[in-house]
Amino acid sequence: MLNGKHLIAGKWVEGDATFKSYPAHGDAHEFSVGTPAHVDTAVQAAEEAFWSFGYSTRAERAVLLNAIADEIESRSDEITIIGTSETGLPEARLQGERGRTTSQLRLFASHIEQGDYLDRRHDEALPDRKPLPRPDLRMIQRPIGPVAVFGASNFPLAFSTAGGDTAAALAAGCPVVVKGHSAHPGTGEIVAQAVDVALKKLAMHPGIFSLIQGGKRDVGQSLVQHPLIKAVGFTGSLAGGRALFDLCAQRLEPIPFFGELGSVNPMFLLPAAVSARGEAIAKGWAGSLTIGAGQFCTNPGIAVIIDSPEADAFVEAVQKALAPIDAQTMLTNGIAQAYRAGRDRIAAVNGVQELLISTCDLRNATPSLIATTGKEWLVNEVLSEEVFGPLGLVIRVADFDEMMKVAKSLEGQLTCTLHLDADDSAQGRALLPTLERKAGRVLANGFPTGVEVADSMVHGGPFPASTNFGATSVGTLSIRRFLRPVCYQGIPSELLPEDFS
Repeated sequence: MLNGKHLIAGKWVEGDATFKSYPAHGDAHEFSVGTPAHVDTAVQAAEEAFWSFGYSTRAERAVLLNAIADEIESRSDEITIIGTSETGLPEARLQGERGRTTSQLRLFASHIEQGDYLDRRHDEALPDRKPLPRPDLRMIQRPIGPVAVFGASNFPLAFSTAGGDTAAALAAGCPVVVKGHSAHPGTGEIVAQAVDVALKKLAMHPGIFSLIQGGKRDVGQSLVQHPLIKAVGFTGSLAGGRALFDLCAQRLEPIPFFGELGSVNPMFLLPAAVSARGEAIAKGWAGSLTIGAGQFCTNPGIAVIIDSPEADAFVEAVQKALAPIDAQTMLTNGIAQAYRAGRDRIAAVNGVQELLISTCDLRNATPSLIATTGKEWLVNEVLSEEVFGPLGLVIRVADFDEMMKVAKSLEGQLTCTLHLDADDSAQGRALLPTLERKAGRVLANGFPTGVEVADSMVHGGPFPASTNFGATSVGTLSIRRFLRPVCYQGIPSELLPEDFS
């Protein structure tokens, strides 16, 4: 099933060097190591493909997106087997993520056929207007050109080879070159096989999609700095994203870097809600905190609560809910090591109390629970750093004023959550303006680990949650990242893009 090669413009290409996968269980496989030469070939093919794909009809692109979804579904068993082996994720999680991946593709197919995303505008000519006539003006969104996508470590399907970034770019009419993540190269290859077959069945240009596996930093650098790449989609660490962002900005032609980098996703627990249902909130938080071994970008890592006897009961309930949760396999040895280091870094801060100490053996990890005060939070920046894994931090503030100070001290977040009842409305109303400035999505009485793929979803936020606060990487609005507005002044109707008709 696996050939261990790169897919470059419809051909499976080897390299001079190979690397081995490091599965959580099962056999390791060898894969070719990508090079800057592979990148150049793929990007040149993508540019060539753009001259047809960028001017294809919405119906043609919708057919492609649905065909890719069909081909992925036809490989469902293969994907589950290799995906669980490489990542250690349970079968149900892989199956659910596969469904999310295909639903994203189908949602974009439907979205572009409707055409609303084009934002078509028309100001008719006013030849008799005084003192100057107005020409005929038409505006529409057009695709930007070849796009680079970096696969995510924590979502081998939904944010990787044919995930949200790829689906949005293809829907826009932009060819895609994917840099696969080395944590799950086999999963990436099988998905690439699905895309390849779909393109060949439809006799579409092979340069529309390429996958390059492995490689050192020079591969990623050559991809983001290739002069024909017009935008980059990335999901990963703050350090890695920042480095790529800087490379994009340093180009002779700077390009947008749409990076999702880090978030602690704080929850603010207001008094009436804690009094009425603190135990239920505690159990819900424990479940959300540990789902997928805490390896979600929306993992709610922080709970801010006003100090009180009810807060004592809440913390006790969280400890009780977390204690029996068994060790879970993390995605890679590196992620497990970073989790241990992050836990130790937080635990070493003055004024911090370890309530539940995690054990972490190789790739296996159990939850950690740590508590501190609002006063300590406000003077220790280390406490605000994301720890990728099942670590929860309780911040006990003295009063609502200190809770507001904690909220205002936050960096950009993907999500912020309010837990409140009717009697908390005044405090909730006071907090909301701050939270909406800090996050791309604000929730009430829920947990943020479920990210609905829908028209209204925003998965992004101010830096460092993402590098472009005006964009989202989930939902149909994400297509706008790979489009730009073009105004046509006085252009004869027979020359205008077909989307105007």
